[in-house]
Amino acid sequence: MHITNQISRVFGKFAKKPFPKPMQNLINKTYVKCMGLDMSEFKHPNEYDSLNALFTRALEKPRDIDTQEGNFISPADSLISQCGTLQNDTLMQIKGMEYNVDELLTYHCSSNVNRVLDGEYMNFYLSPKDYHRYHAPIDCQITKLIHVPGKLYPVNFKYLKKELGLFVQNERVIVECLKDEKIFYMVFVGALNVGQMVFDFEPRVETNTKPDDMVVYEYDDLHIKKGECMGYFKMGSTVVMIWEKNFVNLDNLTKQKVNYGRIISTIK
Repeated sequence: MHITNQISRVFGKFAKKPFPKPMQNLINKTYVKCMGLDMSEFKHPNEYDSLNALFTRALEKPRDIDTQEGNFISPADSLISQCGTLQNDTLMQIKGMEYNVDELLTYHCSSNVNRVLDGEYMNFYLSPKDYHRYHAPIDCQITKLIHVPGKLYPVNFKYLKKELGLFVQNERVIVECLKDEKIFYMVFVGALNVGQMVFDFEPRVETNTKPDDMVVYEYDDLHIKKGECMGYFKMGSTVVMIWEKNFVNLDNLTKQKVNYGRIISTIK
């Protein structure tokens, strides 16, 4: 097991432990202050019985989102660290650091990988202060989920600039989706500390537990509505979205902060 997984497990035990109320209130208050959390859409920090409960907080009221059928919305509150068009099979984790889409998606997507060559992609970086839940970016069908065990390097800009193929090395969950017979992928990348990802539609997924082989789940009739909660990170991380070629017009949002619900691309 890699040291990053070991560290994440230790921190995960601390984060999920409910301490006596006065101590837990102090932990929560300190985290909110140090990380600069905006709690205006959430419960008061004292109402969360563990640090992990604070990390994975749900919105108190549904957020207004774009409902037009032809628009993709951001799946999460995040910073767009990179976006653009694949150069054949190559995309960037950050400027100057390239990797191959077939390595990211694994051989379990080999029958469809040609469809995303020269397609569009966008990287969503969730910092520790962000809302950690992720939502469906459009009405779609989920056809496959692939759990890929791996390391848990940090995914902040410092590491993105120095660790070649970080997204390919880290543990991740790949979700294959269809919209009007067009394909797109959502890749949820684990990160240091806790390192766990939860999927509401697939409770069998357990990340950062043991170094197993890849596991694939396939679905015949699984549909999800735009804005529906898909699950959550138990710490900040990254989502990579990849679209089939000639599927969407992508907004150029590199280095911009976006919130879940904002339009990020439009179907051609």
